[in-house]
Amino acid sequence: TTQKGTMKPVKKTKAEEPELEPLCCCEYIDRNGEKNHVAACLCDCQDLDEGCDRWITCKSVQPETCEKIMDTISDRLRIPWLRGAKKVNISILPPLFLLPVFLRVASWHFLLGVVVLTSLPVLALWYYYLTHRRKEQTLFFLSLGLFSLGYMYYVFLQEVVPKGRVGPTRLALLTCGLLLILYALYRAKKNPGYLRNPAHNDRALSGSQVECLNRKGPEKPKGFPSADLSGGLNNRAPKDETKDSPRTSAGSPAKGKDDWCAKCQLVRPARAWHCRICGICVRRMDHHCVWINSCVGESNHQAFILALLVFLLTSVYGITLTLDTICTDRSVFTALFYCPGVYANYSSALCFTCVWYSVIITGSMAYIFLIQLINISYNVTEREVQQALRQKTGRRLLCGLIVDTGLPAW
Repeated sequence: TTQKGTMKPVKKTKAEEPELEPLCCCEYIDRNGEKNHVAACLCDCQDLDEGCDRWITCKSVQPETCEKIMDTISDRLRIPWLRGAKKVNISILPPLFLLPVFLRVASWHFLLGVVVLTSLPVLALWYYYLTHRRKEQTLFFLSLGLFSLGYMYYVFLQEVVPKGRVGPTRLALLTCGLLLILYALYRAKKNPGYLRNPAHNDRALSGSQVECLNRKGPEKPKGFPSADLSGGLNNRAPKDETKDSPRTSAGSPAKGKDDWCAKCQLVRPARAWHCRICGICVRRMDHHCVWINSCVGESNHQAFILALLVFLLTSVYGITLTLDTICTDRSVFTALFYCPGVYANYSSALCFTCVWYSVIITGSMAYIFLIQLINISYNVTEREVQQALRQKTGRRLLCGLIVDTGLPAW
């Protein structure tokens, strides 16, 4: 009996050995927990077949079916990688294909340029409000920003530099500015100051742990009291949380009950807040920035300001060099609005279109940078400004650029 008892576990481990085999570069474990292959991405999708059938027969497709189709596509969209295929986020793909197409179409004619360059910000704002309303994370804006930098630099090298008016020193200076932007973005994407529960392990939150928290966030009931950002700054605990006073007071002083976060199960320090998009509390949270797909808080606020400043200086310098090359007889400001003959040559038309695209992006970043400087000068966060406006305790000054929150100085 002893030998038989010892042999049974051996047989069991042998039976489990095929499940422990490493995945090849094209295999992966899908959302159903089953092993799948990249080559089978178009196989066995009943939701997609049903949606196509209803579309062909001119019948309406249910929203639930569309969500299932998008979930299936996002799960199967993978690239071969070591020890299993890696998942590719769908939101990073549209800028890679649409931006070059739109800019090249806009360079065909002046009217096409006006239409395209006007519609691009409208589409971006529409997508922003769509994802922000659903409290979803997206890599679309981060992908758009990085690819815009790379594509503008590529057009500069291919169309502007060969004309001979940009020397090696200017090109090196512009390249250094681009590298500084990437470094500042890398620093800004680091931990913004996540708050950890003291009862948990003392290890720092990794990217996978934060992603896990983000996935668990939407599964909680909608309309949960602590998810309402319209509450007051001095009354962060909703009325429903006071029912759990024994739990909130455990291991924390009584005066900390108002700053208790029911989702993260911890007491927040002053000026900290729970981000509904990231699904975690952040120290001195300023806002959630879609351009870096992360919160701006105590630990990365300086890097965020530095990234904006370096981007503005580099972008203005690149715009100046480009306009000085394609419109040699006019000043930069005049060439931006009046450059005759620029659409006679496709190369100069593409450069001029990219210049105006860069001007639109630079103008939006300049507005964000100005608001940040004003908030820093008044020692308030963007979160506090928005709260004061919602509660009608703040008042706008200087055409709305300055908001007097009515809060005491920290």
